[in-house]
Amino acid sequence: NLLQLKLWNKYRVSNIPSLIFIDASTGKVVCRNGLLVIRDDPEGLEFPWGPKPFSEVVAGPLLRNNGQTLDSNALEGSHVGVYFSAHWCPPCRSLTRVLVESYRKIKEAGQKFEILFVSADRSEDSFKQYFSEMPWVAVPYADEARRSRLNRLYGIQGIPTLIVLDSKGEVITRQGRVEVLNDIECREFPWHPKPVLELTDSNAVQLNEGPCLVLFVDSEDDGESEAAKQLIQPIAEKIIAKYKAKEEEA
Repeated sequence: NLLQLKLWNKYRVSNIPSLIFIDASTGKVVCRNGLLVIRDDPEGLEFPWGPKPFSEVVAGPLLRNNGQTLDSNALEGSHVGVYFSAHWCPPCRSLTRVLVESYRKIKEAGQKFEILFVSADRSEDSFKQYFSEMPWVAVPYADEARRSRLNRLYGIQGIPTLIVLDSKGEVITRQGRVEVLNDIECREFPWHPKPVLELTDSNAVQLNEGPCLVLFVDSEDDGESEAAKQLIQPIAEKIIAKYKAKEEEA
């Protein structure tokens, strides 16, 4: 059914069951993780479950792996990577190893950057073991409500996911994992989305996230790929600007 397919694509549904709340008057998504909402708020006390600012959702104490605690307002004024991950997940562990190096490079370059680990581990012991490898901060494992609210805020459907925020708490990219793996030297930090990407193993995951145009060119001829990029760059920029004006994800 074409209409069903359009709805699956429009709301980027990648697994079921999925429950998405929409504001009927504007058509905008209020909340992607409706299943978490009704689990966390069965009485509907927080209805209509609209997105809250990051600073409000994250509010409370954060941990360092040496046992120190600090208040979440210490994140203010920094770029923040919100890192949803778990020790039981092999792609998470391999991303963490790369991310530790990226974090070090970005800090050494004098950038204000912090990573916030939001654990999906299955036990406190597993969380502690995994967090011991991380030089950044975490939401306490015992604070399941706050971890769940952060999952809801960003509509997390799978791990590892790295959401990169600007210093005001606004999302720069949801594709932090792809960006980190594609930019080992962190030259492009904080990874503002590019209208046109070269397709690679690590960013191919984005083909599942919505309509894509893939242009095939002769890779032997350097001039051809550059000419092709110049051809589609202004078209891509125009489409992104159109969606931005509607405050929708392109």
